[in-house]
Amino acid sequence: MSQLPPFAILCCQNGVESAVKAEVADQGWRLAFSRRGFVSLKHAGVATELPSGVFVRTAAWSYGLIEGAEASANVDALVRRLAEAAPNEAWDRLHVWPRDRLTVGKFGFEPGVDEMSRLVGECVAPVLHSRGLLRQSGFNIMAAAGERVLDLILIEPSRWAIGWHSIPPTGSGERSGSDPPGPFLPATWPGGVQPIAPTVPVVSRAYFKAAEAIAWSGLELRAGDLAIEVGASPGGACGRLLELGMRVIGIDPADIDPEIMEHPRFRHIRARAGDLPRQEYSGARWLLVDSNVRPDQTLTTVEHIVTHRRSTIRGLLLTLKLGGIAHADRIPGWVRRVRDWGATDVKVRQLARGKMEVCLAAALPR
Repeated sequence: MSQLPPFAILCCQNGVESAVKAEVADQGWRLAFSRRGFVSLKHAGVATELPSGVFVRTAAWSYGLIEGAEASANVDALVRRLAEAAPNEAWDRLHVWPRDRLTVGKFGFEPGVDEMSRLVGECVAPVLHSRGLLRQSGFNIMAAAGERVLDLILIEPSRWAIGWHSIPPTGSGERSGSDPPGPFLPATWPGGVQPIAPTVPVVSRAYFKAAEAIAWSGLELRAGDLAIEVGASPGGACGRLLELGMRVIGIDPADIDPEIMEHPRFRHIRARAGDLPRQEYSGARWLLVDSNVRPDQTLTTVEHIVTHRRSTIRGLLLTLKLGGIAHADRIPGWVRRVRDWGATDVKVRQLARGKMEVCLAAALPR
């Protein structure tokens, strides 16, 4: 690969650009250009790694912008740009997606590949493949460990940001097969949004949040394990856990969807988590929390559960509500608090399908 360019392009949730800029500044990156859901950066020195952070959904080395009213002209410009920037190079995958033009959930908006992205991909992929720039003629296929991905981000339908990133090779025994370790999985997904085809009824969007959190966390949830979700109503996340073959307890004073309630591996406890005796958590290996309360209250509830001398909890997936991007500076304090419980491998990410909140994943000692 040719020398790494000094520019990077990032995608994030619409409205969190200020947090992205702040967290990558310590890595030597400075703002070059931005739009809602999209940030372009220039490195102050010699960049060896892409910028990363809690609010960075995708990151790529930049080949600049292409703009034109005609798709065919843009495709020709793309071919010329790649020939100039990376002669004799070819990519394993092509990912095409739009920046988030709305905040997640507003007017029903969900991030990820849309119809315009598919139309652009159908124009671009065959040309790149015929020129030997793309090894496969398809696009928006999940990448595998060790592959290199060409990124095409639709800032607007006629304005494209072009870049590339590589998928790390399989880690040292963290997972078998061709998948990279959990934290790197979002880089394999087109636009950083997990492609998933549910095999159970999806009763709420919490299903997709849970699926993404489990995959990204790297926690090894297995069929037959007992998982507890606090704040379970109406049962979206529980549906994903059941789909994975787990036994599930949902704790919430509110109702659970009948489809979930009738499942033989599900039990509903109609109560608040803090009011339950600790024996109700006995035997559970995984604890998920998604309650509409302040993060400090969530952490206090979880602390009382996992620090009990008979706790069997080995992994946490906690949704912490920010209440506004201005409160992102509280995240390091939340991480320190969880580490004080003896937790290891603590990581935080704003999930692609999450709203103004972050997911904290952590492993607990055996």
